[in-house]
Amino acid sequence: MTTKIIIIDDHQLFREGVKRILDFEKTFEVVAEGDDGTEAISLVEEHQPDVVLMDINMPTINGVEATRQLVERYPSTKVIILSIHDDESYVQHALKTGATGYLLKEMDADALIEAVKVVADGGSYLHPKVTHNLVKEYRRLAVEAAGVSSGYLQQVEIRRPLHLLTRRECEVLQLLADGKSNRGIGEALFISEKTVKNHVSNILQKMNVNDRTQAVVEAIKNGWVEVR
Repeated sequence: MTTKIIIIDDHQLFREGVKRILDFEKTFEVVAEGDDGTEAISLVEEHQPDVVLMDINMPTINGVEATRQLVERYPSTKVIILSIHDDESYVQHALKTGATGYLLKEMDADALIEAVKVVADGGSYLHPKVTHNLVKEYRRLAVEAAGVSSGYLQQVEIRRPLHLLTRRECEVLQLLADGKSNRGIGEALFISEKTVKNHVSNILQKMNVNDRTQAVVEAIKNGWVEVR
C-alpha cells in the first residue's frame, strides 16, 4: 500500500531535500507541499494524507498549533514534527498536541524513512537524540520524586533482560537508551546498519512494543538499562 505524505516547511530547499529522500521509497508518495500551518490544513483537507511532515517554526500558524487543529479535524492523519530544537519542553508540547513523531532536522535519510514507516503503521518515533534527552529528564524527575542524590540511581543494580533478549540485543537496547542512531550503534558494536536494524526489530517483537521509544521507556521502567 502507498503511504501518502504532505511536507510543510517554509524553506523550499529543505522541502526539496526531504522530498528527494522520500521519493526513493516506492511505497511513499509525496502528494503535496506547503510553507505554513494555514496551508497545511487546507492541503490535508484536499489530499487526506497518511502522514504530514510539519516544521515546528513557521509564519501565520506554527507547526504545533497546526498539528493540534489537524489532529482534531483529521484524526487518521499522523503528524511528524520537524525541528531544530532537542529540548524536552518542545518535544513534550508537540506530543501533547497530538504529534506522533519528532525529528530533528539533522536527521539522516534512514531516520526519516524509518520515522514515516513507523508512524504510518500506528507507532511513534522520536529522534534518537531526543530520546536520550527525555531519558535524562526522566532520571532527573525520578531523583526529585525519590528525594535522593543523583548518585543513587547510578548505584542501582541493572538487571539485563537475558530471559528475554540475547546479550547482543541487550547491548543494542542500552545503546538505544543512550540515544544512538542505527549508524551509531553499528559503529559502537562494529556491525552493519542492516544487522542493527534486524536486532532492533527482534527487540521490539520480543518486548511486544511498537517502536524504539516504547522499548527504551519500558527498559527504564524495568531497570534493564543504565540511565547515563
